[in-house]
Amino acid sequence: MALRREFIKQSALATVGGMLIPNFLKAYEREHLGISQTSNKTLVIVQLSGGNDGLNTIIPFRNDIYYQSRPTIGIAPDKVLKLNDNLGLNPAMDGIRRLYDEGLVSIINNVGYPNPDRSHFRSMDIWHTASESTEYLNTGWIGRYLDNNCEGKCVPYRALEIDDTLSLSMKGEKVKALAVKDPEKLYKQVSREFVNKVSQVTPMGQNENLAYMYKTLAETSSSAEFLHAKSKFYKSQSQYPQGELGQRLKTIAELIVSEMPTNVYYVSISGFDTHFNQLNQQERLLKNYADSMNTFVSDLQKNNKLNEVVIMTFSEFGRRVKQNASVGTDHGTANNVFLIGGNLKRPKVLNEAPDLTNLDEGDLKFSLDFRQIYASLLQDWLDMKGKIVLGKEFESLRLV
Repeated sequence: MALRREFIKQSALATVGGMLIPNFLKAYEREHLGISQTSNKTLVIVQLSGGNDGLNTIIPFRNDIYYQSRPTIGIAPDKVLKLNDNLGLNPAMDGIRRLYDEGLVSIINNVGYPNPDRSHFRSMDIWHTASESTEYLNTGWIGRYLDNNCEGKCVPYRALEIDDTLSLSMKGEKVKALAVKDPEKLYKQVSREFVNKVSQVTPMGQNENLAYMYKTLAETSSSAEFLHAKSKFYKSQSQYPQGELGQRLKTIAELIVSEMPTNVYYVSISGFDTHFNQLNQQERLLKNYADSMNTFVSDLQKNNKLNEVVIMTFSEFGRRVKQNASVGTDHGTANNVFLIGGNLKRPKVLNEAPDLTNLDEGDLKFSLDFRQIYASLLQDWLDMKGKIVLGKEFESLRLV
C-alpha cells in the first residue's frame, strides 16, 4: 500500500514540462505489478461491425460483371482512387490512399473461412474466437494470447478495448482484457471511497463467485490508477476527426506514445449493415475511417512509434455481389482486410482480385483463411506460435 500511495503521489507531483517521469512508472510496473513489457510491438485491431461491403471498398473497376451486378451503386471508374490496373479504393478513402502511396498499407482480398455463416452474431463469434464454423468456443484469440503471455503477474491491460464492454475476442480463460473508453472516467469511478475500500479486501470463506468479484474489482482499481497515470503522460495535439473512431484512436495513440505496457488495442465502429441506400451511408463511414486512420498514423509517425505498430482492419463478412431492390446489399461472405504499419513486408495489394465469374450462390468464394492472418500476426509480430492460440497450424503469410 505504501508504494501504491507513493505512486499516486508521484503521478500527481513528479512532472517535467507537464509529463510524468517515466522511470518511476517503469519501476512501479516491475516492483508493484510484477510485470515488464516483453515486446515494444503493438497490434491495433479495428472492427467494422455490420459487414462492410468490400466490393465498394476495393473496387474492381475494370470488371464488367461488377457494373452489371450493381447498376445503381457501382462506383464509376473515373471516381475510383486507382491502386493498380484492376483495383481501386472508394473515392471517400483518400486518407488511406495517401498511406498506401507511402508504402504503409497491405490490402488482402478474398478473406473468409470454410462454410461461411451470414449471421452477424455467429460470424463475428467465429472471427473473435478463430473457431471453425461448426465449433463453439468461449474464449477469444486475443484472450488466449493473454493466457499464454503472463510473465510475472497477469494483468488485464496487456490488451485494452477502448469501449464500455469487452468483446469475446478479448476474453481468455485465465485473463480477460480491460474495457475502458475513458481512463479518466474509469479512474474517478473506481476511486470512490467505497469502491476503493472494497477493492482492498481479501474475502473470507470458499465462495468462488464472491472471490472472483473481489479479484476483478481489485484488478480494475489497480489498472485504473495505472491507466490514469499513463494517460497523463502524453496528450496528442493532432486534430482527429469527430466521432467515436477518431476519439478512440486518439486515446490509443496517447497510451502508445506514453509507453503503456499493452500489446493489443481493440476498437470497433458500427453502421456497416447497408441493406438500404448504401452509397451515402458507406461513403460517410469510409471517409471517417480513412481520415481517422490517416491522423492516427501521422500521430504515431511524428512520435517515432509507427514502426512499433501494426493496425488490422476487418469486418465479419462482406456483402453479396448483386445489389438488392433497396439500393443496398445483403449479407455475403468473403471480404478484404487492411494492414497498416511501418514494418510491413508486403505492402500494396497482396493477392488476386475477387473472381466474379466463380461465385457460390451469388457470393464471393474465399481464397485465404482469416486465421492465416492471425497466425502471421501472432508469430511474426507478437512473438507467439500461432498453434498455441489457434489450436492448429496455419501458414504464416509473412506480412510483417
